[in-house]
Amino acid sequence: MNIQDKWPTTPDEFLRWNQGREGKREFVHGRVVELMINVTRNHANLANRLLFALTSQLGTDQYMIGSADFGVRTASGIRFPDVIVEAAGGDGKALATAEPLLVAEILSPASMRDDFGPKADEYLAIASLEHYLVIAQDTPRIWLWARDDEGRFGEPVICDDPKTPVELDGLGVGLDLAALYKGIAETQG
Repeated sequence: MNIQDKWPTTPDEFLRWNQGREGKREFVHGRVVELMINVTRNHANLANRLLFALTSQLGTDQYMIGSADFGVRTASGIRFPDVIVEAAGGDGKALATAEPLLVAEILSPASMRDDFGPKADEYLAIASLEHYLVIAQDTPRIWLWARDDEGRFGEPVICDDPKTPVELDGLGVGLDLAALYKGIAETQG
């Protein structure tokens, strides 16, 4: 007999309840939301390459660069983006951060509406965030939201020229679109 635990009602309860459980889920507006697991090879390659590119340029002394296993606190609850960058030095036992500098989501058919809608709204409301990236899986394209000089986000810039680096000015790095998509999608570069 499978007896259901008491469902969490706060982000902190969710983080404790979710720890060590199989599967993937987020906590949004007081509800546990089951998410897709078993991503495509392209999704996994893009996440790994983005992690590598960011780690290579930023290093690990000043930044923590992580994957979908570490949470982000939003005004609506807890999200688990595909890639996250935050300042190094936080609590080593923390299960989530409230101060990401970069958040990236890799599109899938099931996540597209959320990545451009509610997740974008939640992430862009985080005071520490400098960049939000939505990354296409099968074609070289990144939608980039970047904080301007006045501290606001405007409309996303579509980056799809493999000859032009995707500049993440808030972190002082550039992403090579052709390298990210090598073997995933044909790039003319």
